[in-house]
Formats: sequence, structure tokens, C-alpha cells
Amino acid sequence: MSTLDASIVNIALPVISGDLKIPMNQAEWVVSIYLIVICSLLLLFGKLGDSVGKIKVFRIGTGLFVFGSLLAGFNGSFYLLLSARVVQALGASMTMANNNGIITEVFPFSERGRALGMIGSFVALGSIAGPGLGGIVLSHLSWGYIFWLNVPVGVVTIIIGHAILPKDITKSHEKIDRLGAVTMALFMFSLFVGIFLGQEIGFSNPVILGLFAFAMIIGAVFVRIENHSAKPLLAFSLFENGAFTMSLLCGFLIFVTNFFFNVISPFYLENARGLRPNIAGLILMAFPIVQVIVAPMAGALSDRIGPELITFCGLILILLSQIGYMLTDLGTPLWLFTAIVGCVGLGNGIFQAPNNTIVMNSVAPQDLGIAGGMNALVRNLGMVVGISFATTVLFAGMSHDKGTKVTTYLKGQPDVFIYGMHIVFLIAAVICAIAALITGYRLIKRPTKPVKDEF
Repeated sequence: MSTLDASIVNIALPVISGDLKIPMNQAEWVVSIYLIVICSLLLLFGKLGDSVGKIKVFRIGTGLFVFGSLLAGFNGSFYLLLSARVVQALGASMTMANNNGIITEVFPFSERGRALGMIGSFVALGSIAGPGLGGIVLSHLSWGYIFWLNVPVGVVTIIIGHAILPKDITKSHEKIDRLGAVTMALFMFSLFVGIFLGQEIGFSNPVILGLFAFAMIIGAVFVRIENHSAKPLLAFSLFENGAFTMSLLCGFLIFVTNFFFNVISPFYLENARGLRPNIAGLILMAFPIVQVIVAPMAGALSDRIGPELITFCGLILILLSQIGYMLTDLGTPLWLFTAIVGCVGLGNGIFQAPNNTIVMNSVAPQDLGIAGGMNALVRNLGMVVGISFATTVLFAGMSHDKGTKVTTYLKGQPDVFIYGMHIVFLIAAVICAIAALITGYRLIKRPTKPVKDEF
């Protein structure tokens, strides 16, 4: 539910804009504010989970998310909707920061990959299936039901969680680094506002440059605070662990790549190829469907043979699919394009679960919450960077081909779009190649003996 609500709202923005009588650029903040709050608070709630209990924080977050969903569905005012989205994001950040930590604590080492694989399947399903599911809801119901659908599911989740979730296993009872939490939130807020506003008014605007400069300054302040804190919000010593750092970096790069695809594929199918939205949605569903099927199997396999080789194979498949996109044009058979989409899902299903296993297995039990928070943070950062970078590169490529500035799809000129699309996926292929090289290095340097379970 929490990842779904980051993407399902996009398709409803034109309806929300008209219903609430606000311009489209204001309506886009319904999506932006959700992502900004989540990324600003993930590390705080990950650390809080380590301190007072991950399951406790997860339960509170679920309740807040359901309450925020209930408020968001009421067609009251734009500011009520934004406030409800903030409440939703508070709850979502609590659950996102702690779900992987709970899985890692509860499951033994021999079953952890399969469990994390199942979690990863639903994270991917929520991230990718949003537009398709949102379109189905809007075709029959008002936009409020996009949020209200979370309420019965959330209530059932709370009831089942009360019956099934165990008591918290580890609690560090450490005091929270409040100054570090505030500076981290300010850093994320200024960075994300700069990115979102920059797409609207241009990245060379003095306001945007000022926001990025402030983000750099406050980021440096955050690093200084954490390096001199006895109990830091984020212990930078974690990054001395090569497996942890490389896995987070690879996860970030692949989420950037995935959201390149999310941005470009609707333009290609609906605008350039002229397909109806429902047909385009069915083709794009090949990605999450394949990933949902494959991820638990990849996780189970990583429990038996280790995750390093599997992640490398997954990245090679993703790289090959980006090359396939780069060679796609207006004459590419739709069955072949669908196969390439499925190949991306296959590669992600093979890569994501074992990569998450490496991240969570590489830290001590008392750091599981912060590791889970970092994992969720790089996922959301990858999503935002992928969306903003893809549109910037696409329109820059189209402008180069057209010889004039282009900021939208040009009707009747699909060849201009195809040129820009090829540049986008060339960059995506380079990003995947970097991730594959990092993972190949990790594969070569992996321990010759399996790591024993420490908790």
C-alpha cells in the first residue's frame, strides 16, 4: 500500500486538478509532498525502530497510513488533501523503514532470502502497478476511492498484525540523535523541493540553485554532526562495510533505471504507437507480474547458493533489456516489446531480493532498522532521480533532434520522440553496466565460505 500510493495518484492528477479547481502544477504536489516526507523521515524511523522496537513502530505507522488514507479520500479542499498525504507519508515511512528489519529478525538465516524476496515482490508490484490500478478505479469511481481502497485493506492488516506479529526481539533503547534527524530532514526537503520545482521552472533558476546550495551546506552540517555524535542517527562506519555500500549503490542505480522506463514507456506505447491506455497497461503489467513470480524463487535460491552470483545474473538481464529498449523503434513488434518488458521484470526479480538480503545480512542486529531505512531511502531516491533525469534527458534529446526547445511530446512527429528515447535508454544501459561491474567485483570478492547466522 505504501509504495502503491507513491505511483497510483499520478493518473488521477488531471481529475483532482479539475475537481479541486487548481492548476496542474499545484496538483503535482499531491505526489511530491508524499515522497518528500517519506525520504525526510526514513532514517529517523529506522533508528527509532532499533531503539524502541521495529514492530511497535511498524504498527503505529500502519495506523497512521490508514487514517491518512481515510482523510485523503474526502473531497474537501486542496490543503486537506495535502495534509492527509503528509499523514499518509508519516505512516508509510514508519513501515518502509522497518519491514525489512522485521523480516531479518524473525526469519532464520536459511529462510531470509525467500522472505525478503516476497517483500520485494510486493514493493515492486506497488511501485509499478499504480497507474494501471488507478485507471481501473477512475473508470468506475471518483478519485477519492484511490485512497479509500487502502482503508479496508489497512484495517485487515492491523487485525492480522495484532494476532500474528510477535513481540519485538531487539531494542537498543538508545536516545535518538534529534539534531541529526532535523538536519537530515532539512537536507532531504531542500533537495527534493529543488528537484521537483526545477522540473517546473528550470534548474538554472536562482531559487533552484539556492535550494541545492542550501542542501549541500546542510548536508555537510549533517555529516559533521553525525561524525561527532556519540549515538548518531546514521553511523557512517556502516559504509566501511563494502557489501552494504555496494548493494545500496546498485539498488539505487537500478531504481533509477526502472523509473527511466516508467516515464518513457507510456509515451512510446500511447503516443508514438497510438495504443489505447488499457492495452498499454496490459503490456506494461508484464514487468510486475514476472517480478512477483520470480522474486521469491530468486530469494529461496540465494538462501542455498548465496546472493552474489544471482544478483549479477539479474543485472545482466536488466542490461540486455535496456539495450533492447535502445534498439526499439516504431516498427518493433509489440510481442517483442512485451518480451523485453518481461525481461526487465525477470532481471529485477532475480536481482532485488538477493541484493536486499546482502544489505540486511551485512549489519549487526542493533542496526537492522537503520539498514532497512537506508534501503528504502535509496529506493525512493532512485525513483525521484529516475523520473526527473529521464524527462530532462528525453526533452534535451528531442530538442537536439528538432533544433528547437522541446518540453512535451510533439504530435505527428514520433521520430523526434524515438530519437530522445534512444538517448535515454543509452544512458540507462550505461547505468546498468556500472551496476553490473560493481556487482561483478562484489562476486569476485565474496567470501569463499558462507557467512554463519549471527542472530
